[in-house]
Amino acid sequence: MKKLITLLFLCVSSFAVHAQMDDPVQWTSEIEQLSDTEYKLIYKAEIIDKWKLYSQYLTENSGFPTEFMYDSIQKANDFKLVGKNEESEGITKFDKVFQAELTFFKGTATFTQKIEITNPDVKTITSEVIYQSCDDEKCVLGDKEFTFQLPRKSNTDNAFGGQSNVLEPVKWATSVNKLSDDEYEIVLKAKVDKGWHLYSQKSYGDLGPFPTEFNFEDAGKTYDLVGNVQESPTKDVFDKIFQMDISYYEKEATFTQKIKLKDKNTKIINAEVVYMVCDDEKCLPPTGVDFAIALDGKTAVPTQNAELTAKDIQLSKELDLQITGKDEFKDDTTIAEKSNLSIFFLGFLGGLIALLTPCVFPMIPLTVSFFTKSGSNSQKGLFNSMLYGFFIFLVYFLLSLPFHVLDSLDPEILNNVSTNATLNIIFFVVFVVFAFSFFGYFELTLPASWSNSLDSKANNIGGAIGIFLMALVLVIVSFSCTGPILGALLGSTTLAAGDPAMKLTMGMSGFGLALALPFTLFAMFPKWLNSLPRSGGWLNSVKVVLGFIELALALKFLSNADLVSHWGFLKREIFIGIWVLLGIGLALYLFGKLKFPHDSPIKKLSFSRISFGILVVAFVVYLIPGLSNTKYANLKLLSGFPPPLFYSLYDQQAGVESTEHGDCPLGLPCYKDLEEGIAVAKAENKPIMLDFTGWACVNCRKMEEQVWSQSAVFDILNEDYILISLYVDDRKPLPEAEKFRFDKGNGNIKKIKTYGDKLATLQTLNFNNNSQPYYVLISPNMEMLQKPVGYTPDAQEYEDWLQVGIDNFKKKSK
Repeated sequence: MKKLITLLFLCVSSFAVHAQMDDPVQWTSEIEQLSDTEYKLIYKAEIIDKWKLYSQYLTENSGFPTEFMYDSIQKANDFKLVGKNEESEGITKFDKVFQAELTFFKGTATFTQKIEITNPDVKTITSEVIYQSCDDEKCVLGDKEFTFQLPRKSNTDNAFGGQSNVLEPVKWATSVNKLSDDEYEIVLKAKVDKGWHLYSQKSYGDLGPFPTEFNFEDAGKTYDLVGNVQESPTKDVFDKIFQMDISYYEKEATFTQKIKLKDKNTKIINAEVVYMVCDDEKCLPPTGVDFAIALDGKTAVPTQNAELTAKDIQLSKELDLQITGKDEFKDDTTIAEKSNLSIFFLGFLGGLIALLTPCVFPMIPLTVSFFTKSGSNSQKGLFNSMLYGFFIFLVYFLLSLPFHVLDSLDPEILNNVSTNATLNIIFFVVFVVFAFSFFGYFELTLPASWSNSLDSKANNIGGAIGIFLMALVLVIVSFSCTGPILGALLGSTTLAAGDPAMKLTMGMSGFGLALALPFTLFAMFPKWLNSLPRSGGWLNSVKVVLGFIELALALKFLSNADLVSHWGFLKREIFIGIWVLLGIGLALYLFGKLKFPHDSPIKKLSFSRISFGILVVAFVVYLIPGLSNTKYANLKLLSGFPPPLFYSLYDQQAGVESTEHGDCPLGLPCYKDLEEGIAVAKAENKPIMLDFTGWACVNCRKMEEQVWSQSAVFDILNEDYILISLYVDDRKPLPEAEKFRFDKGNGNIKKIKTYGDKLATLQTLNFNNNSQPYYVLISPNMEMLQKPVGYTPDAQEYEDWLQVGIDNFKKKSK
């Protein structure tokens, strides 16, 4: 009886207010596919200020709940509900209208119903919601019908083993708010997948992202636009992709446009949004989405799936390159890359070098003697010495763990070293400081209080803990010698492929193992101590040699910054020239012609100094052709370390006239017309690299500047491939005769209006991928040569990938 009275009250109050206002709740919907047969139906309610929408799950006789209903016949034949309809968290408190404790929503509410399809031929799911909304004085009954279009499998699915790589990180929904008899507000809401950014309408020119743009087809004809498109507040942050402060949206965005009707018989508004989205590695080309929006929410909107014309069909067919051999590369092709094991051995080598420094070498006999003599028996002394060595290794292993925490918080924090000019400059300065420390002008040491305190505790505590503290003391007091070597290790691992934090752990573990081994081995075989050379001036000489090496390494980081920022002051010949000068300086030092603060007088040059000096002179002689503009300037043994051949003081760039291919990356010969590039490849019998890129694709530029610029990669692209660069974000309109509509195969028709539309569709159709950068290796006969790859910041990995394509091309040619 109470519920009947409540309904009567709602009906009367609803009738009273409907004449005065619109529904205070605006609904949108979307569908999310979970598997081949399971979907989520998502209902979103926007509730105006001071109004409430009530929960589905109210106690009996305490109000009118929100209720979702489905056609009983369709539910019986086509699908079934899985679980109950879940709703977002509401507010539970005493309600003045119903004088009872109720659960309700303010602002927004989301309802989600999971369903399972039982009829594979079903295309749509219809439903209805009945609800009440109230403020503190009155209530309104409302209802809304929904039609969910089930996503159909795209015709690009199974292009590479059955898994679609076509990304659609933004879902759009529309609604309409009626403001008066002839004024409306069009609302377009975007839901953005986690990790992706949708950019605002603000333009940043050629260096920034493509802004979100709206086009209203009949504006000025049947209606006028009132003001500009308004957008919800943006997130203004430093964008990693574009390296500038940019306004973008995460999770969701709302855009509104007010219109005023000229023709009151207008029922449908046709609109288009063109937008671009990026994550932290890649960007998708600008994508256009068309909307047909019914002003009354009930008028049937025209379907986009109109019959394709013969022209549409013919031009669509021309996009299919008929590439063969895709199945051969549906699994990941093994590519040689710098393994964690190689980084481990690099760290081990660094540890061996550190043993020969005056901070560590004298500690070996002293420490081993301490353990072998202090134990109550030789076996205990041996065990303690082994434990000491293990703890040295453990300390260096533990020192690498914080980098894993940093990497988990921001996976790019270590990789950014190779692409961030500021970080490269910082590393350059740090390495120069390390070098002058090795030269003996000052010492880098950790606070003496640290080692003194730990040493005191080690003596007092004893046992395993005391031995661990002794190992920690060694790490601290030897920092002035080991720190610069570890700094070089940090620099090399952040430039390596794969997981830099894991590589750093492997490198530091190798370093710690090399440092720890002597303390264990000499304890096991104490007679070996007699074979150790005595400490002396040669230890300082080792430090000075390391100082020259640190300066040479420092120059690499300065070169990275110069390449990324296009400063142009550290060209290849200047870089090599500085290395020549450093080599001459090192040779003069080894032959006793240069002195540093802590050097001992040299009475006679040792065999080792003379031998190493001759090797340095030979290396300088090898470098000298790199200063010339000849075929001998390549210096292949140093490939990838100096700036690339094209980054030269000379007019010619790696044998290619700088004006001939000025519009192509790095002056490489490239083609921007697909048919022309294929014809050249056939004529020269060379494999093709399709470079799906974009004018606003920053990671494309990073690949060109940091990977393609490496000498070995540059030479392969320049000499062994026909490069075809296809700009998928080119907004230049196609000629009218070349515009057409393309059936995407998922119930939608895409309008191909620009060159970018055409190339982006070509990429999606043939390679089941729509992200950039994206690289594909094919033969002139349209045979796949290698599994396509995207952003690959490691030059060695990319070089190996290119080489596999060449090898496969030669096999297929035979």
